[in-house]
Amino acid sequence: MAGSSVHEGAIETDAVIVGAGPVGLFQVFELGLLEIKAHVIDSLPQPGGQPVELYPDKPIYDIPGIQVCTGQELADRLLQQIKPFGATFHLGQEVSTVERQADGRFFVATSKGTRFLTRTLFIAAGVGAFQPRRLKVEGLEAFEGAQLFHHVANPAQFAGQQLVIAGGGDSALDWAIDFARPDSPHRASSVVLLHRRDGFQAAPASVTRMRELCERGDMKFIVGQPTGLELDAAGQLRALKVTDPDAVTQVVPLDTLLVFLGLSPRLGPIADWGLDIERKQLVVDTEKFSTSVPGIFAVGDINTYPGKKKLILCGFHECALAAFGAMPIVYPDRPVQLQYTTTSPRLHKVLGVDSESP
Repeated sequence: MAGSSVHEGAIETDAVIVGAGPVGLFQVFELGLLEIKAHVIDSLPQPGGQPVELYPDKPIYDIPGIQVCTGQELADRLLQQIKPFGATFHLGQEVSTVERQADGRFFVATSKGTRFLTRTLFIAAGVGAFQPRRLKVEGLEAFEGAQLFHHVANPAQFAGQQLVIAGGGDSALDWAIDFARPDSPHRASSVVLLHRRDGFQAAPASVTRMRELCERGDMKFIVGQPTGLELDAAGQLRALKVTDPDAVTQVVPLDTLLVFLGLSPRLGPIADWGLDIERKQLVVDTEKFSTSVPGIFAVGDINTYPGKKKLILCGFHECALAAFGAMPIVYPDRPVQLQYTTTSPRLHKVLGVDSESP
């Protein structure tokens, strides 16, 4: 990181959080309790991170105090919890530049040109910026957002369509089942699940349910690899050529192709920020989860330290200590006091709750 002149027009803030997954969202909360406002940047188009992208409807059982919730429900609850703190989200963009300034602050710029001057930087980027893994079929990328999708935001838009769903994980099977089952409110006219082999990285119950739907004729499963496209006279995608392990190619008609091959983590520009990195993870201390650069903290799956466990609840713990680690930087003249949300009138005011309530 190199020094640079004052950047006019940059958003001045006390904290920037890179990553809007569960840990990044909880970092907003822990900073908010200390009256540190934050801006949040994420490469994905919506908050929630990996749980929302990979398993929005799958149950999570190890969040303290919550017996069970889905990835989407966890994100929704965290977003509700941090509402009092007024964090600003900058979604669909990656951090491209981090430069330390002469006054100790950091200049941060994103791929969309958003710029910040921040006292502290919190990296909660999981294992980096997530990019959907794509099918390698010539010409297919031209249909992205029209007939090719890697994420389902509105299932109703696919109702009544001929769907081909590629993938062998939870997302692929869950959506195939959802669109194929007879009682689905957004049932497709046909569903073909396509995977390179007859084996899945998905919940056994989902595999059993998928096979039941195939036996009943509600959907079809094909083993093979996409090898080509068929277009109509107007240039629209009308079929996918699929080659099986015996080198036999068949043509599979479709209106829409949904691809769920998982997300490919990419450390990206973080690797160029001058931080100590070990096996694509940021080395931190366990006192305040600071990286090798003072003022830059790393929480969640992006960091590494002796005994590290990649669990959401461990990331939550790291957020609390990182927030307290930031206090002397943001408020150098303010004593750092541990207060409890149960009894502190100041925290009740910050949270917008009534201290007189029982």
